[in-house]
Amino acid sequence: MPESVTVERSKNKDFGDYATNVALQLAKPAGKPPREVAGLVAPRLAETAGISKVDIAGPGFLNITLDAASAGELARVVVEAGESYGRSDSFKGLKINLEFVSANPTGPIHIGGVRWAAVGDSLARILKAAGADVSTEYYINDAGVQIDKFGSSLMAAANGRPVPEDGYVGAYINDIAAEIVAAEPGIVDRPEAEQKQVFTETGLRLMVAEIQRSMEEFGTHFDVWFSEKSLHDSGAVEKAIERLRAQGHVYDDNGAIWLRTTDFGDDKDRVLIKGDGETTYFASDAAYYLDKRDRGNEVCVYMLGADHHGYVGRLKAIVACAGDDPEHNIEVLIGQFVKMLRDGEEIRMSKRAGNIITIDDVVEWIGVDAARYSLARSSTDSTITLDVNLLTSAKNENPVYYVQYAHTRMCGVKRKADERGIVRGEFKPELLADEYESALLSMIGEFPRIVAKAAELREPHHVARYLEELAGVFHRFYDNCRIMPMGDEPAGDLTYARMWLAEAAQTVVANGLNLLGVSAPERM
Repeated sequence: MPESVTVERSKNKDFGDYATNVALQLAKPAGKPPREVAGLVAPRLAETAGISKVDIAGPGFLNITLDAASAGELARVVVEAGESYGRSDSFKGLKINLEFVSANPTGPIHIGGVRWAAVGDSLARILKAAGADVSTEYYINDAGVQIDKFGSSLMAAANGRPVPEDGYVGAYINDIAAEIVAAEPGIVDRPEAEQKQVFTETGLRLMVAEIQRSMEEFGTHFDVWFSEKSLHDSGAVEKAIERLRAQGHVYDDNGAIWLRTTDFGDDKDRVLIKGDGETTYFASDAAYYLDKRDRGNEVCVYMLGADHHGYVGRLKAIVACAGDDPEHNIEVLIGQFVKMLRDGEEIRMSKRAGNIITIDDVVEWIGVDAARYSLARSSTDSTITLDVNLLTSAKNENPVYYVQYAHTRMCGVKRKADERGIVRGEFKPELLADEYESALLSMIGEFPRIVAKAAELREPHHVARYLEELAGVFHRFYDNCRIMPMGDEPAGDLTYARMWLAEAAQTVVANGLNLLGVSAPERM
């Protein structure tokens, strides 16, 4: 017998409810043609309770059709499973560290970071639903030259001087500077070195707090806020270099310390410590990866912006130099750019940040639900455009509205039943035999596979696209299959069966929206 047998739901109802290639798998060990093996297996399968017929197709595929009672029983399974429907143990025992957003703490989160906030948080939820032990992490780049420039920019703003040419600009710089001056009276009268330290340290703390607030309001949770500075303060960077040296991949040349990453596919070796003794960002990256692994994470997932393609090879080289498997212990996902339109024109500027669109802008313009859903519904490989006018409209063309409206319709079934005093009675699944009922049952049954696929491929958009398809199937069912009885007619077995089916659909949509961090409203 094969180690595993593949059974999949048929996309076309004409080909039954399920299809399997087991006959093709058995053909070689049996020494018979696949169709001949299928001819032996089909009658045995057809004798199984709940199966109405088994057809042989193509080179030996078996198409299995369930009887109405067996197919309809899925509605009971879903309703009784509730929030757990769609979850699995596929990744049980796998500890994954998921790092995303990690924007420099020198300004508000920009639109690219907002995309990762939506996708990263959704991916964490999906991986957990597949059984993985997931820790989410934000890497705070609080060491290096950009932090120095940030402090200088704040100090200049507080003293009424122009921001340095390579500094940071925007209303937020003036806001933070003013907040520091209010909290530290007389700060601008102190020596510049002392001013610089206060503006840098306090400004960094305020900016990180601002980022944390934005993430919380966006529904994005991080288990760990990791400080780059802590790697240097704890001596972790030096220890990491020595560990890599012990692995045989660190060497000294021209007064600098290098990591021989070209041994593992990088285009050039990377400097860890410069000739003047300055530590590079790459050394921090190496120490950070080792720290993640030391914390017991088996797979480290990095979610980086479109301008970070060059980091992929060097990060994988760090993994290889550390003696790990770059094809297993690390995954690097790259997200493409996001544009926003209003009235057909691209929005390029933020009132607060100047030359970038911030997370607060996005939330103000379209709301958290629309932002999260629309940012997570497309593959991160593709550039996307968010249309403010569309995403704030109550139109079927607005994808988040379309799915949420379907959920309110599903909830409305129970609401109408309650208003008429109809209590869901005994469930007779064999009554769900109409083509629209069968189509809805088939879509509902796909949900666990979709969640598992999204987790395996690290692609939350599969869940969103599935929900849109499910919403369409439900709307057709709702429009063609009367659920509540007409007038004063009493509720019958078919009413109850369809109430079970509507609740099953509602359960799946609510579970799917939850995986995307989007609300499932009962009324709109």
